[in-house]
Amino acid sequence: MFVTSYAHASNSDQPGRWILVDASPEEVDLYIHNHSRRNDLVVTQDHALASLLLSKGVYVITPRGKHFQENEMEQVLHERYMSAKARRSGKHSKGPAKFKKEDTERFCTVFCEILSNVEGK
Repeated sequence: MFVTSYAHASNSDQPGRWILVDASPEEVDLYIHNHSRRNDLVVTQDHALASLLLSKGVYVITPRGKHFQENEMEQVLHERYMSAKARRSGKHSKGPAKFKKEDTERFCTVFCEILSNVEGK
């Protein structure tokens, strides 16, 4: 299942179930949060959304295969805050590294591990 706003919807037929929501800020995050349940798996880069989902017992990974853990979220959110503060003061970072084959492999490995763990429960 994919959740996106009308503003980011594609006209092409893409595989999967697509949920379109309003283009209001945070609308996609609210939909995901409100419709997720324990042991669901969500792929997102959004640290704040990840934090909310982890507290519900949802597995959260990034497209690069980072598996978020609840015990690290305070630090992750603090780093996010500090980076935003630095950007507001005029400091610019390079941005994320180019997506590599290793990222895809890590994602597949972590994704399969989570599915295996959930299946074993």
